[in-house]
Amino acid sequence: MLDIPVAFETKLKELVGFIYPNADCDDLCQQIIGAYWGNIDDVRDEQRQPSNVGLWSEDDAVIITYGNSIKDGKHKPLDLLQDFLKRYLGEAITGVHILPFFPFTSDDGFAVTDYRAVNSELGSWEDINRIGDRFKLMSDLVLNHVSSQSKWFNDYRQGHEPYDKFFFEARPDDDLSQVVRPRTNDLLREVETPTGTKHVWCTFSHDQVDVDFTNPEVLLEFLRIMRLHVDNGIRIIRLDAVAFIWKEIGTNCIHLPETHAIVQLMRLLLDFAEEDVILLTETNVPNTENLSYFGNRNEAHAVYNFSLPPLILQALLSGSSKHLNQWQMAMPPAQMGCAYLNFSASHDGIGMRPAEGLLDEEEIDDVIETVKSFGGLVSMRSTPDGGQKPYELNVTFFDALKGTLKGEDEYQLERFLCSQSIVMALEGIPAFYIHSLIGTNNHMAGVEKTGVNRAINRKRWNYPELIELLDDENSMHARVLTAMKERIQIRRKQEAFHPNATQFTMQLGDKIFGFWRQSYDRAQSIFALHNVSNEELHIPAVSINLIGGHDWYDLLSGEKINEHMSDISFAPYQCRWITNRSE
Repeated sequence: MLDIPVAFETKLKELVGFIYPNADCDDLCQQIIGAYWGNIDDVRDEQRQPSNVGLWSEDDAVIITYGNSIKDGKHKPLDLLQDFLKRYLGEAITGVHILPFFPFTSDDGFAVTDYRAVNSELGSWEDINRIGDRFKLMSDLVLNHVSSQSKWFNDYRQGHEPYDKFFFEARPDDDLSQVVRPRTNDLLREVETPTGTKHVWCTFSHDQVDVDFTNPEVLLEFLRIMRLHVDNGIRIIRLDAVAFIWKEIGTNCIHLPETHAIVQLMRLLLDFAEEDVILLTETNVPNTENLSYFGNRNEAHAVYNFSLPPLILQALLSGSSKHLNQWQMAMPPAQMGCAYLNFSASHDGIGMRPAEGLLDEEEIDDVIETVKSFGGLVSMRSTPDGGQKPYELNVTFFDALKGTLKGEDEYQLERFLCSQSIVMALEGIPAFYIHSLIGTNNHMAGVEKTGVNRAINRKRWNYPELIELLDDENSMHARVLTAMKERIQIRRKQEAFHPNATQFTMQLGDKIFGFWRQSYDRAQSIFALHNVSNEELHIPAVSINLIGGHDWYDLLSGEKINEHMSDISFAPYQCRWITNRSE
């Protein structure tokens, strides 16, 4: 290969040789460069070094939303989203994750029919670009599967090249006993093709047919799509369901070495590109498996902190931070150039697989039964032994915190704000689902209409109705949004809340989830303390080791704290961010 950095060429050949040992390595490397850049002159001379500078800071906060979470029947939903962001969140949010905005047939966008077009019911690429002019945009690269109604799959069924080799096939008599499943539907779907009956692989649903990455043409096509996203201003690329993309009959077909190598290859391309683009992996799996996608600082820049939502939920329902403390003490700090994406809620449910090994079965059952009593639902997954286990809870996070294990009470708002304050304060980048920001309740009408459990947390708000509620300071939705914005804006000013600032877990008993953060220059410390119980608490001021001679303030209440105080008090679910700076 000509005129490209030796380090890039060497690593690219190594990855291609591992993933596709039977391919012409030099030729495939040239095709990869052409697919992502088009022009070899666009490759950087030097690799971007693993660093946190320029990729994220304490100022970052992300909203997660569908392109049509807000509608009015008159205007393009993307225009309404832009108006909502400007009107209510312009001073609080820096990043916007617009969930799949492409034409689709099911799963609210995750069964894509055309990766290069914006769903005309939402708007156009021009509308996406306008939002990207003000906010850092995140998009989904739905790379495990496509819609069964897509041109790709229709051409496959008709035997048209190159799509006749784009989908992963298996036989009903293959040994599929070890395959890890996130759903309960049949794994294989029978289809007729010009060459006979085939059985295609469907990890998620029969409308979402898995592509075959053992075919290099599939990788090349997704690299072209990735390039299209970057050219349209996308700066965070979310690799949806990436853990499942490589299959090998007789294995569990999840997290296979080739999967990690493909993520490394994508990271390599970004490291030698001019644009600052963050690669984010979506792997709703147990904690250790999830962390593996950092690789050796050569895979994802960021991973979802998937164990956080069920652990926060369990802590606030039980009134004990025991498991949060144990988990956080065992969590490694993200390596230089890597970060956690912290969240409590998303468009999906609250994943229970990431709680495996962290909560025992009885504790998981207690959480599930409590959330069900608050109107929530539970979705199951198939296990290799033919059984089923809880996969996720379907509920809005606001309604999941209506009460405790003992039932509903009057502390829903305080409990919810405690949950979100933990998300804001922990090491990592905070992300907030739109329905958490505005305190949306369970959308049972959506479940009844669609028959889909996840619709409970996917309400489409009528914009005039939402404006009326948010402009009424006495409405619960306005109270939630106002409080959330205040805390996010406070957080964004604190250098000690940089996503990679030092963090140590504190031992303050099981009712206080506390940790210490310190800025890179050591000029600012924050003791982030969160009462996860419905009790009034008092802790000795000496227990948090305030340094004498400094003025200390609670950023959330404005109260002055000093080392001479005997106790620091906490109302039920009160949070304190105690710092040596006044704002």
